[in-house]
Amino acid sequence: MSDALASLFSDFDHGKISRRRLLQGLGVAAVGAPAAAAFGQGRCMRTFGIPACDTNAIKPVFTPTGWQTVALDHLTFEVEDPQKEAAFYNALVDWKLRHEDDSASVTDIGNWATVVFKKAAPGTFPPAAAGRGGAGGGGRAPAHAVVTSFCWGIKPWDAKKVAAALKARGLDPVEDNDGHGFESFHVKDPDGFDLQISNGTNASRRGTPANAKLAAPLPFAPTGWKTVWLDHLSFSVTNYKESVSFYTNLLGWKPTYDEGSQNECMIGDIGDIIIRGGNPLSPDYGKPRAGRGGRGRGGEDSGAPVPPPVAAAAPAARSARIDHISFGIQPWDTDGVPAELKKRGLTASVDTSTGDEIHVAAFKSYHTTTPNGYNLQLSAVTHDARLTLANAVRPKPPA
Repeated sequence: MSDALASLFSDFDHGKISRRRLLQGLGVAAVGAPAAAAFGQGRCMRTFGIPACDTNAIKPVFTPTGWQTVALDHLTFEVEDPQKEAAFYNALVDWKLRHEDDSASVTDIGNWATVVFKKAAPGTFPPAAAGRGGAGGGGRAPAHAVVTSFCWGIKPWDAKKVAAALKARGLDPVEDNDGHGFESFHVKDPDGFDLQISNGTNASRRGTPANAKLAAPLPFAPTGWKTVWLDHLSFSVTNYKESVSFYTNLLGWKPTYDEGSQNECMIGDIGDIIIRGGNPLSPDYGKPRAGRGGRGRGGEDSGAPVPPPVAAAAPAARSARIDHISFGIQPWDTDGVPAELKKRGLTASVDTSTGDEIHVAAFKSYHTTTPNGYNLQLSAVTHDARLTLANAVRPKPPA
């Protein structure tokens, strides 16, 4: 999903715009086109080559460390109800519970990653609006889930040398060790997102089976699907070129193509990440965003057309968020996946990123919603087809 589309849905979810304003923004009211066709994958997909979509490289933020990312140690979510989230992923895509208590549910994805669902503090999330959907994907309610951190295992590892390399690049490493062989440092990325760098590998962190008993009942019958690949993290940042330079030079990630508003990077043999956001080479970068218009009396919108957002502008305060995550699952059946989702009372929104009909599209996926309202994407992508999305949406220079 593009930044513009995600922003529109976020405003709708939080009651900032009406359904009519949402439809106007999507262009659906005017042309009846699917959202994917209207927005594509990346805002420069249909405006490739204009100044606002400058694909030239920037000066690296610092020299490369020479490190390689070899493991996704863990992702950390804050959610309103960790136990429901853990049971949902167990039934849907076979994540196994490693540990659970009142503060968190820790789940494993096969033998290659861990996801920690921490219980959010009271008041972290806005209350759900009446009639705005239910748990497990039955409707679009305000999300009560947010990714707060990710931890990557790197090689080579020498704690003293890693700390020195981080300090030499202007970062402030904070040590976080468990006393049982796991060593790590937390640093902040250019937007202040919590990045944890560790010596964690699949063998060292998941050497025993994850077979704890779920506290919450399964929300539905298991699908039989297994999570086999990290298709992509959708990482929305302030300055995508700076963030790409930061992560590629720090952790050895490999960029694939610069679309003008985003760059998909390969994270070793672990998966991919789409880093998207403002373009610092755009003439509009740093300028105030265009307004969305005011509300009419009685809380309704005025009905005036919605001006397009100045997507390249940088906000006053920097921020970053992982607005959705796409996991490759097996077995894949283009018609069977949505049928099984709907059978379990879940949504199944088509996303091919190019607007192509899903049976002929290179990239096949569906979005659904977790019990805590997180945007979960399920795709047909595996390790061997990891650049299906990048190749499908790679912009073509003007003739």
